[in-house]
Amino acid sequence: MYTKDGERYFIVDAHIALWDARPENQRNIHGKQFIDCFYDYHRNLSPESERWSYDDEFLYYGGERLMKDLFEDGHVDHAIFQPAHLGEFYRTGFGQTEEAFALTQRYPDKLTYNHFFDPRFEQAGLDALRRDAERFGLKGVKLYTAEWQGDSRGYKMDDPWTYRYLELCRELGIRNIHIHKGPTIRPLDRDAFDVADVDKAATDFPDLNFVVEHCGLPRLEDFCWIATQEPNVHAGLAVVIPFIHTRPRYFAQIIGELLYWLDEDRIQFSSDYALWTPKWLIERFVDFQIPEDMTEYPPITVEQKKKILGLNAAAMYDLDVPVELRLPAPVAA
Repeated sequence: MYTKDGERYFIVDAHIALWDARPENQRNIHGKQFIDCFYDYHRNLSPESERWSYDDEFLYYGGERLMKDLFEDGHVDHAIFQPAHLGEFYRTGFGQTEEAFALTQRYPDKLTYNHFFDPRFEQAGLDALRRDAERFGLKGVKLYTAEWQGDSRGYKMDDPWTYRYLELCRELGIRNIHIHKGPTIRPLDRDAFDVADVDKAATDFPDLNFVVEHCGLPRLEDFCWIATQEPNVHAGLAVVIPFIHTRPRYFAQIIGELLYWLDEDRIQFSSDYALWTPKWLIERFVDFQIPEDMTEYPPITVEQKKKILGLNAAAMYDLDVPVELRLPAPVAA
């Protein structure tokens, strides 16, 4: 819980990871390219005081540090793992399934584990998803549509096999589909992250939530036009929110557009840990306000900030929010 100026905020970090990018886990040069690009984002968008060393901290940090950074220092009440597998680049995968899931078993009140699927594995992958859903108790999955698999360098949300996986998600009660649709990461292909394919899937699966991580950047306008007509499309602020430090007016434009098109009920705070730690992001967002000269956007209210910082994701994942941290029920007309 975070408290500022007498207001208390229930914080859900809706996009975290536990990764291993050390050289011994890199399968090829692409594993190094990927983590190097991650580190460039981290270094370029972080305050100097929040930058990690590449070799000693960033390549691998482990569960103990994760718990400290999020829950002891970071104001977070609950966090959701959104792993990227990247099996073509890393021997045991990039996101560490067993270590992350073990943490959720130790701290079920603090952590939720989402898993991943890849429709290019066809029937074998469907069988694995059924097993994974039972083992992990899945409420959500994280998809990387630009991930490489053999000769393929990506897939689309409206591919026939993807639809079979979404149908199984519906059957298994996996209602929250998180999709990386944002800035590319070397060596992945930019166009494989295009947000356009979310449109058809969201229309055809209205009972699933499609959380577009990174809000489709740099295609924000495309994302907003899709999300305004598809009420089950949500915005995840991973990668977006660090611009509050380096480009505050750009961040003001992004959050202003999101609030205009989606409203505050479909936007989720995400630190994208360990790209960034949540503490400074939360503190700066609570203090942030739209500049007065950007008159097309109204000021952000405390209630909107409370929804974005945790109450929206808590509702999506059926998390128990203490009564004193909930918003008052709307008064009937």
